[in-house]
Amino acid sequence: MKNKAILITICLMLVVFLSSCNTKCISVSNAELEKIGQLIFINEGAAKVENLTTWNEGEEFASLGIGHFIWYPEGKEYRFYEIFPEVYEFIKSNGGQPPSWMENMSTFDLPWDSRQQFYNEFESTKMVSLRQFLLETIPQQSLFLASRLENSLPKILEAAPPESHEHIKQQFYRVANSTMGMYVLIDYVNFKGEGTLESERYNGQGWGLLQILEGMNGTEKGMPALQEFADGAERVLLRRVSNSLPERGEKRWIPGWKNRIKTYTSQDISQYSESPTETEQSDQSSIIEIVSDIYRNLVCGQT
Repeated sequence: MKNKAILITICLMLVVFLSSCNTKCISVSNAELEKIGQLIFINEGAAKVENLTTWNEGEEFASLGIGHFIWYPEGKEYRFYEIFPEVYEFIKSNGGQPPSWMENMSTFDLPWDSRQQFYNEFESTKMVSLRQFLLETIPQQSLFLASRLENSLPKILEAAPPESHEHIKQQFYRVANSTMGMYVLIDYVNFKGEGTLESERYNGQGWGLLQILEGMNGTEKGMPALQEFADGAERVLLRRVSNSLPERGEKRWIPGWKNRIKTYTSQDISQYSESPTETEQSDQSSIIEIVSDIYRNLVCGQT
């Protein structure tokens, strides 16, 4: 029941967010809006509360929350952007109440040193309280995802050569103004990032949103835009695997990545999730108002 309530909350928030946009800028049905929220939550955590705290096999970090935000153990630094500390501060600044042990940490590092320890203590008081905190702050995490997408385009333009700025903006808004395009952009940025960090590259080649937009050349919106985006996503991810060190074993992730990318072009997205049949009231008006402005700017091309 909790899972369904979470799902409905996200869906309803996204309906409000996107339906607030100027209709001259974009036209999206309520059914499509509901599916955006469903797909993001399913992609990141299969809509299961236990997946709010995970540590994938072969990785050096935990992945937390609806966006699977990375958090490193103490003294560990790797090439991938550690975003959970930023998410944590964002949640607190927007009314989230963390458990006392998190507020009393001398250094804000993941308190489990290894994947084995993480799962050995999966039902410990500390871990359960972390999941509860993440469960109760899904609206704030949704706001963070929206804010991250809003900030992604300026970051991408700053990292890209000036002569490519107009092309990148055209491709960004080409996707954003397509049916389900906002879902595609939000999901990919939180899946593989903006593509602006030098540390998130193998052999000098990245796999983020920047690299996909650079490789797009079409002009049509709708399915042609989404198909070209999906093709570009698969291309940069396969290139990432080809450039990765063999001992990382990244080939094992390709099937899952491809399945996720397929949702970007599905003609019948309902096959991935069912529309909710219940509604739930929650006091999230201030958050909804903020995110409405973010999505209005993004979809209507005002950023």
